Amino acid sequence: MLILALNGSPRPDGGTAQLLSAALDEAASMGASTVLLQAVEGLQELKFPYCIHCSSPCRGMCYQGTKLEEMFELLGRSDGLIIGSPVYFGTVSAPLKAFWDKTRRLRKEKALINVVGGGVVSGGSRFGGQEPTLQVLVAMMLSHGMTVVGDGHSDGDPGHLGACIQYRNNGEGLIQARFLAKRVVEVARATQVLRRRPVGR
Repeated sequence: MLILALNGSPRPDGGTAQLLSAALDEAASMGASTVLLQAVEGLQELKFPYCIHCSSPCRGMCYQGTKLEEMFELLGRSDGLIIGSPVYFGTVSAPLKAFWDKTRRLRKEKALINVVGGGVVSGGSRFGGQEPTLQVLVAMMLSHGMTVVGDGHSDGDPGHLGACIQYRNNGEGLIQARFLAKRVVEVARATQVLRRRPVGR
């Protein structure tokens, strides 16, 4: 069981990273292998750090031999993925959007179908656009055919669409992130047979 977290913040240790770390700690306590990915690290080596739609279908030429290719290989083997973003003008951060736009080849290969996903978001104020940003995360995951979870854990409340915090006021949000991770792991275990992959994945 491989559970990944993707930090869409340019800050590797900010509020979003804290939510993701709490989620991965919970997943690890349930026996999953965990890895935290930083979106900005995957984009650093690229000539164009955003998708320019250079081929259709996507052949992934722009990131061959880079850190981003390694990250995408991990994504293609994952059972669960928790994506985090800070709120930037009511939506996801530019690094996260650029990273996700580069996943066109994974979508063509149907690599993320039935991977279980969840979202966490940090905002600068109490009503700082967290829920609209979570809706964008959900849409991003659904576009890959992922199984997205939010509220509904029997032991507690992960948040309607995912876990949210106001930056630097994150106590309740960290608890929500742990419940979200529990839900991701439990659903990933229950649906593991749906993620049969070709040899090499």
